[in-house]
Amino acid sequence: MSDDTIRLVTIGRILRRRWRLLAVLAVVGALVGYGISLLFPPSYTTSASVLLPGVWQERELMTQAEIATSSVVVDRAAATLGWTGVSGSALRDRVSATAADGNIIKVSGTADTPEHAQQLSDQVAKQFVTFAARIAGDGTDPEAAQPEQLRQLVVQASRRITDLADAVGPGQTVESVQSRTELEKLRTALQDAVKKLDQIDPAANKANMVVMGPAARPTGEAPPTRAQLIAAGALLFFLLAVIGHLTAARMSRRPRTEPEIAAALGSALLGTVDVPGERSAQRPEARGPRARIRRLLGTDVRWDLPTPHASGDEASRQLRYRRVCARLRDQLPSSRRLLVVVPDGDEWARRAADQLVAEAGSDPLLRVVGVPMSRPLVPDRDEESGALVVLSAGSWTAGELAGIAGACADAEHEVVGIVVAGMVQARPTRSVGRRPDGATPALAVGDEARRGAG
Repeated sequence: MSDDTIRLVTIGRILRRRWRLLAVLAVVGALVGYGISLLFPPSYTTSASVLLPGVWQERELMTQAEIATSSVVVDRAAATLGWTGVSGSALRDRVSATAADGNIIKVSGTADTPEHAQQLSDQVAKQFVTFAARIAGDGTDPEAAQPEQLRQLVVQASRRITDLADAVGPGQTVESVQSRTELEKLRTALQDAVKKLDQIDPAANKANMVVMGPAARPTGEAPPTRAQLIAAGALLFFLLAVIGHLTAARMSRRPRTEPEIAAALGSALLGTVDVPGERSAQRPEARGPRARIRRLLGTDVRWDLPTPHASGDEASRQLRYRRVCARLRDQLPSSRRLLVVVPDGDEWARRAADQLVAEAGSDPLLRVVGVPMSRPLVPDRDEESGALVVLSAGSWTAGELAGIAGACADAEHEVVGIVVAGMVQARPTRSVGRRPDGATPALAVGDEARRGAG
């Protein structure tokens, strides 16, 4: 796994080099979101508010919200609405209630049309108020009728006390005065009990719930709307594509540094050379429908290769090639022939190999051969007595490089060295020092290049 930190520049490189693929995947995601929206018809939501007078605790408000969405209330609302094929159990998932500030219960209803949503919210709120008034005590429930019975008993007791007080007499004796006093205290206590009963009677406050007007007719669809599903699908596919690129780069095992490449091939690095050009120079020359699609989407070129740095002029680039040739001559006996092995599809390496052949001339004599990376095969040893591998960094895995080394060994070619080619941004060349075509390379004179190779 690569230890490179994922930075914004990496994401910017993905957006810049894979924008066609990302755009296509975003369109596919939008189509998927549109298809999902067809499976879920549009819905509309509105709310009706119910005011609860008096003092209510938070737990009591939550209880009333649960009552508003209970099966009894929803079933009664469904029976009143009388929608064809819609039962109370079907409406139960479309109704919700929440406790808001100010002792207000908001009853929300969701339906397939704005009119149905408005009717559903209004009817559920109405049935909730009716049901809450009934359970709070409207005279029809035996348990709710108990406070009224107590009031009647208190009135009867008060009349009985009056009768007893009249029977005692006007209070001519001490006993009669004490009796009348006790009876008056009893009457006062009963009256105080009735007052307290009126204060704590839930029917006095909680039966007076009020629907605060009809629900507003919704003007827009409830989320997620079709536009939201389309946008979410496009964004999801876009993010998944970016994450997939980052994951692939994080788990890449392609050697990128010269020591890693040398270790994979089991040979020494002779040097690095620069190849001026654009990124399109590495496009493979494959043909066919699949290759055209890859070229159209921009997937035929690696995105994770670093942006090429600016190189020097032509003279400085030629100096790198001369130093590589000088190191070859130092390691090889005179008049030795070498195979220059280049992976197929590596255009940077191919151009670098051609430049090496041009700079080396006939000392040493180099012959370029392409090797397929799927099944590496190197020509058998003829007049050549070794192989020079030229490739670009970060383009091949360690297994593929080991395959090249194995192919060279199978053909009895010793890998005498490795040259890594890197693409650079070309600058205007200088006319000074440029040799005409067909002239003898400056390396042929020998000593100056040998000194530069050191």
